[in-house]
Amino acid sequence: MVRSLSFAIAFLCVGGSFSVAAPAYTLTNLGGSGTYGYAINALGEVTGRSTYSHQAHAFLYDGAMHDLGTLGNFASGSAINASGQVVGLSYVAENVIHAFHYDGAMHDLGTLGGTNAYAYGINDSGVIVGLSNFAPQNPATHAYRYDGTMHDLGTLGGTNSSAMAINNNGWITGSANIAGDLESHAYIYDGVMHDIGVLPGGKQSQGRAINSNGLVVGSAEVAENINHAFLYDGVMHDLGTLGGSTSLALGINASGQVVGMSDTTGNASLHAFLWDNGQMFDLNDLIPPTPGVRLIDATGINDAGQIVVHGSYNFFDATFLLTPVPEPATILLAAFGSSVLLASRCRRRLKIG
Repeated sequence: MVRSLSFAIAFLCVGGSFSVAAPAYTLTNLGGSGTYGYAINALGEVTGRSTYSHQAHAFLYDGAMHDLGTLGNFASGSAINASGQVVGLSYVAENVIHAFHYDGAMHDLGTLGGTNAYAYGINDSGVIVGLSNFAPQNPATHAYRYDGTMHDLGTLGGTNSSAMAINNNGWITGSANIAGDLESHAYIYDGVMHDIGVLPGGKQSQGRAINSNGLVVGSAEVAENINHAFLYDGVMHDLGTLGGSTSLALGINASGQVVGMSDTTGNASLHAFLWDNGQMFDLNDLIPPTPGVRLIDATGINDAGQIVVHGSYNFFDATFLLTPVPEPATILLAAFGSSVLLASRCRRRLKIG
């Protein structure tokens, strides 16, 4: 018995290991008609748009779907913070779109002086970012930061810019034209707009999400009109694809897990992906087999690893919440860890006896 226990301990001590399986998720259909989820918060609450009475309205999902209404005749939620505050965009009149903030009621944030504005991000302090044109007859748009007042963030020397996300440190990412307007680059804004560049072979990039550590994800050209998902940590890294030619990263959590969408082999179709520890997984392979379900684009991930995904259910738009389940390898390692501890105690007792 002692020799068997010693062998088990020795196996682990000399490097015996067990393969780590790909992550796995449970799948929850949020319901609703024509539903498209765009963002998830720390509590697993989701926002986006869904069809109510033949019209798209912003929604909040917290275990049930809640209609947030509109400022006119259409609205969509773009981001949600830990307090359940939602931002997005809504028509206020024909061809006039304004950013909104929802905190129990929907508030019109106005514009930078032009006709249209969009809100795409909000942090836990309630600071909002987006883009707006700044003159009624001028279609050019600038990124803004809203803290009760809408502040123009400018550009990287060109005409246009946009802000897509803000973290809890107040850092912002998006894209902006550089001088000459021939190229648009991703940036980090920390009081100053910093150009974070492009991938080798390309000229364009766009930041889509930023985590608490200041890591940015988005998309960047690798060749003309071919874009790959990237992760920026001081250097821009190409995350590759699911076998096709293009990919786009849309969310990142504090652990550096990235989600988005990618062409599959042969550019056959778009599938949602998870990028984790240097590997890109097709999320369709990580859920229980579910007839009629296809996961198309993963739009957000929280620090608990929950993912909001737009897809289709029996060919209709649907939104799904993916929740991680314990990996079998993790359970096995925990069990063997307990066995080793027990073996060690037993061996000590045998020696004492």
